[in-house]
Order: sequence, then C-alpha cells, then structure tokens
Amino acid sequence: MNHPATQDVLAVAQRLHQQHLPHALVSVLRVLAPASARPGDKAVVTAEGIVHGWIGGGCAQPAVLRTVRQALADGRARVIRIAPAEDGQVRELDDVLEFGMACHSGGTLELFVDPILPRARLLVVGDSPLAVALAGLAPRVGLPVTVLAHGTDAARFPDAEQVLASDDAAQAAHAVAPGSFVVVATQGRRDVQGLRAALAVGARQVFFVASERKAQVLKAALVEAGQDAAAVAAIVAPAGQAIGAQTPEEIALSVLAAVVAARRGAAPVSGAVVQPAAAAAQPAAETTPPAAASAPARPLPLPDLPALPAGASCCGGKG
Repeated sequence: MNHPATQDVLAVAQRLHQQHLPHALVSVLRVLAPASARPGDKAVVTAEGIVHGWIGGGCAQPAVLRTVRQALADGRARVIRIAPAEDGQVRELDDVLEFGMACHSGGTLELFVDPILPRARLLVVGDSPLAVALAGLAPRVGLPVTVLAHGTDAARFPDAEQVLASDDAAQAAHAVAPGSFVVVATQGRRDVQGLRAALAVGARQVFFVASERKAQVLKAALVEAGQDAAAVAAIVAPAGQAIGAQTPEEIALSVLAAVVAARRGAAPVSGAVVQPAAAAAQPAAETTPPAAASAPARPLPLPDLPALPAGASCCGGKG
C-alpha cells in the first residue's frame, strides 16, 4: 500500500482551510495487526468523504465518516477505536468512542479526529445604534465583524473589519463565508431586505432583533415571497438572552451572549426583553425578568453504518 506523505496531506488541509471549507484531519494513533494503516498515517476528510490520505480500508471508513460529520457539527475532537465485534455496537469507553465492526481480520485501529472549521465571523445587518454596539463588542469575544447596511457611514463602525454600504443579498453572500453568524439589527428600517440578505449567506444561525409578534409577521411574509420555509423558521427571534436589557449596549450584550452560546454548541435561547424607557426608574429587582435557562447541548444522532461485504477487513488488512 502506497501511503501518502504527511506533507501532502497537510498541504491539502491547508488549501481547504484557505478556502474556508470545514474538514477534519484524521490521524492513526495505534494499530493492532492485521491492518493496512500505520501509526502516523493521516487523511483529510470532509462531510462527503476522504479527500486525501490513508487511514485504513473500507471497514474503517464508514465509522470515520460518521464521526467526522458529528465533529464538524459540534467542533469537538474525538478519539475513536474500530475493533472487531459481532454485534456492531457503538460504545463510549472513557474518552474513546468504540465502534464494533464485523471485521474478520481481527485488526484494530485507534484514530484521532480533529475538526478544522472556518473562523467564526459575525455579520451585522443594519445601521441602528444596536448594530453599532454589536460591531464594537463582538471582536472582544473573538468574532470578527462585517457590517452590511444601507448607505451607512463606515466611520460609525471603527471595530468592524469590513463595512458594506449595501444590503444586497448577493453581496452579503460573497462577503461572509457559510458557517458565520448573522444578527439582523435593522430595528424597523428595511427589515425585510435585511432578513433576505441574512438568509442568502447560508449562515450557521440567524438572529433577528424584534418582538415575537413582529418576527412572526415578517417570517410569514418571507415564506409567502418564496423564501425557504425551514430556513425562515430557524431564524431566532426574539434574539438574545433575557437579562432585562434596555440600552443598545445592553441589548448587544444580550444578543452576543446568545451568539456565543450557539457558537459553543448550546441551544439558542430566545427572549431578550427590551423594557420601555419608563421602566428604567423602577428597581432592578422589579424590571429584570428571571434569566432563561440554557438547554444543554445534545450530540447528533448517529446513523446506521452501511452493511459490510463478507470477509471485509476492519482496517484494510487481509482477513
């Protein structure tokens, strides 16, 4: 078996990274013969399959692929073991996920699956005071910002990496890579156009700062106009954590907390509350609603592995 050089595998991974394409670097940690892979062998794997490299034969690859898909979804690295078993069960042993495979060769592989995701970015749609506050706060938690607004002054967004004076959907899709987060902070000015631009990006999550009633009306209008119903339904609105926010800066903090939760794999929590100005004079204990509880992250369900041909080897060795 001709094993690709590590330098070649890393070069392919570097190219995918430069293209902002999610992928995983899978490395062989340990081998129990018979197996065609060796410790140190590597492969670049996307959600569609192995792009380049070698990590074992046909019996190993389905388990690797399903693990890579889950790692790309939640961003967490994993160690997996592929070992012979009659029942084909998947078990979690300490920090190792073990796949039992009906491999007649008896070979065993341990692999490290390291997801490499594009750098998360935040697209802020709108030129409202809230948009200004978000663009200033997000870089401080590691989220580079692109602002998309209609006829705005770039000087209002000194912390943004990029300011586009347009809410054109095509320009938004070109400016921000898929997998980014989007906050629509138009606040009554060109809301529908802003939401259309947000949907065009193919974002990991879209947040819309609006009341629940307004969001429902605009979502219905988007679906009626031909937008994908599932994508529209996935828009988080109202956006943000319920902290009793009132000022643009406080609301920005609330919304950014929800973005960070989504970035780290927690379920998004709607319910940011914007209190009327008159409520500001009341004591904080009366104006601040209880904090919403964040739902714990749930692992993605693992689909069934495809059936293996009789005599197939777990790790590519000869049975």
